[in-house]
Amino acid sequence: MFTPYDWQEGIGHRAQYIEAKLMQGMPVVAISVPDGILIATYRRQVPKIYEIYDRLAFAAVGQQSDIESLRSAALEYASKEGYNRSESDVTVQRVVTALSAPLKRAFGDFNTSPVVARSFFAEVGQTVEDDLYYVLDYDGDYSITRSRVAISGSIESGQTLEDELSKLEASDLGSLTAQLKTLIFNSTQGDKAESDDPVPDTFTFEAVLLERAELHDNRFRRLSE
Repeated sequence: MFTPYDWQEGIGHRAQYIEAKLMQGMPVVAISVPDGILIATYRRQVPKIYEIYDRLAFAAVGQQSDIESLRSAALEYASKEGYNRSESDVTVQRVVTALSAPLKRAFGDFNTSPVVARSFFAEVGQTVEDDLYYVLDYDGDYSITRSRVAISGSIESGQTLEDELSKLEASDLGSLTAQLKTLIFNSTQGDKAESDDPVPDTFTFEAVLLERAELHDNRFRRLSE
């Protein structure tokens, strides 16, 4: 007989399994700047930062197959919402709430594999104060932040990164991008971190600007190192 205690214990084991997998991933950070939302991370083979809709971006840590499933689901929902309603109705709140329920069901269903991914969705507004960040966890729970966001292998390390983001100062986009690059790498090194530590060849720095002003046909702009 399956008791509530067995269910609770099983849920705990699933969470431990997912957390252990997430610890292997590189953090992703984002910060609001006058030009838009600057998002940065290190990746291996494929990108970790994606465009979802005109003003929306998505990034995640976890298993690539699960990240791709989340990205595809978000794209499909945003496209249908924009077609059936209007482009202005495609908001970060609608996209995240649409994905939250399926994630919750997958996490609690022992007959299916859980989604090994912690993600965030960013929506650029007309001003820095209007920018929105939704952090969506593997269990379907989500939280809302402004100005900056960071996701990592654990909630605690992500919060530490967010605190560090609040201390950054830069007069231009290039300088801030360089600071993010160092911050992310050092966050994975602990006490051994040095600003001039070499980055392993298996990792590539990735940075994206989700532009605030409609200067180009596409607000989503990948930045070179």
